[in-house]
Amino acid sequence: MKVIIPAAGTGTRLFPHTHTKPKSMVYIAGKPIIGHILDRMIDLEPEEVILIVGYRKELLIPYVNENYGQVFNIRFVDQNERLGLGHSIYLTRDAVGNSDIMIALGDMIFKSGYLDFFEQHRNNGDCSGSIGVREVDEPQKYGIVELEPESSCVRHLEEKPTNPVSNLGIAGVYFIQDTPLLFQVLDWMLVNNVKTRGEYQLTDAMQEMIKRGSGFKTFTVSSWYDCGHAASLLETNKVLLDEKENSNGNYEIVDSVIIHPVAIGENVRMVNSVVGPYASIAGGTFIENSIISNCVIGERTHILKANLQSSIIGDDANIAGKHNSLNIGDSSSIEF
Repeated sequence: MKVIIPAAGTGTRLFPHTHTKPKSMVYIAGKPIIGHILDRMIDLEPEEVILIVGYRKELLIPYVNENYGQVFNIRFVDQNERLGLGHSIYLTRDAVGNSDIMIALGDMIFKSGYLDFFEQHRNNGDCSGSIGVREVDEPQKYGIVELEPESSCVRHLEEKPTNPVSNLGIAGVYFIQDTPLLFQVLDWMLVNNVKTRGEYQLTDAMQEMIKRGSGFKTFTVSSWYDCGHAASLLETNKVLLDEKENSNGNYEIVDSVIIHPVAIGENVRMVNSVVGPYASIAGGTFIENSIISNCVIGERTHILKANLQSSIIGDDANIAGKHNSLNIGDSSSIEF
């Protein structure tokens, strides 16, 4: 089985941080989002990991090669035009061939590992594929699954319906065995310009497969961590730090206190400061006379005389003064 990770998007909901880096490279709980995703795939032992890249790929590719090139067989596929998830999957057709695939979105981190999902998929028995689902509060914001009565078989799929017929949302992980039909349908969609909200949707492609005789089943995803916008990013940072062992980088503490859980990178220096709980501090950052809690701080940032809570700070930023909540991007400079 091969794994496909779409990671080409611009991540507009995470501006200003994604002005300078792809969403999957946003730092959280000690490493970029894509690192947490790939860590959870190691036990799966896929034949190949296919990463769909585009926006600021020059930052993503070196990180993945350096940190995971010895763990996985990795291939990168370019998506130069962002025309939807269905379009991005279509671009992998030559790399996939006739192999079974797992699709895992590049901005979702799951509590369970992907091996658990794969075992649930295998337990579904004979089917064209399986879709991870979870009950959601606002189904109009998700791809929605309607099941056959008293069955785990999928009757109908619809992307962000105006009037949802169920609250069973697609959780962002898919297993597909009938890949020849998937790529045939995606090709048909592109030729006939079959779009929803201006994009080629994977949900629409799978619904067309059902019309053509495919049978999909579901498996339950107990929890996922959405890294798509600032508020959920901070909440995900807290959850991941709670799960993480206290193994941090080579940092320097001078008259400072660390309150776990935290993730502190290499060459961080903290002077007369209190850091934590729930602080993720990337490498090369200098913190002086400050209090930092429930924050994600990027690389090579200088924070002086600041009281930061529930804040996200990008790389190479300079902050002096004090404030309660910030959301600023890379290379920023703020004084109070």
